[in-house]
Amino acid sequence: MDDGHGQEGYIRQVLEAYRKTAGTMGTARRADRMLAMQLYQRGVSRGVIENAFVLAAVRRLMRPADAPPLGTIRSLAYFLPVIEEVLDMHVSPEYFQYLRHKLQGVARAQ
Repeated sequence: MDDGHGQEGYIRQVLEAYRKTAGTMGTARRADRMLAMQLYQRGVSRGVIENAFVLAAVRRLMRPADAPPLGTIRSLAYFLPVIEEVLDMHVSPEYFQYLRHKLQGVARAQ
């Protein structure tokens, strides 16, 4: 899990990925930083977290056109259930590459 950047590097990278995720406010708060620290202490890899961001973003964007709009994500905690889901998934890394590709396509179309 540790790529040589330690806890602070992990937290910084997780929060940066969170801020860049579609549907978020684009800012991180103290509670988000604390949660990122807890994820580090649990040993959750950045890859799992980033995959959870992608999965949640695709789900939010791939909705029926007549569905009511979703609110802005205001906390990293929103992603906790999806992080747990990704931890339990047994899918190939190509699945998340496919989702990233879909997400890029949706973002370009909007």
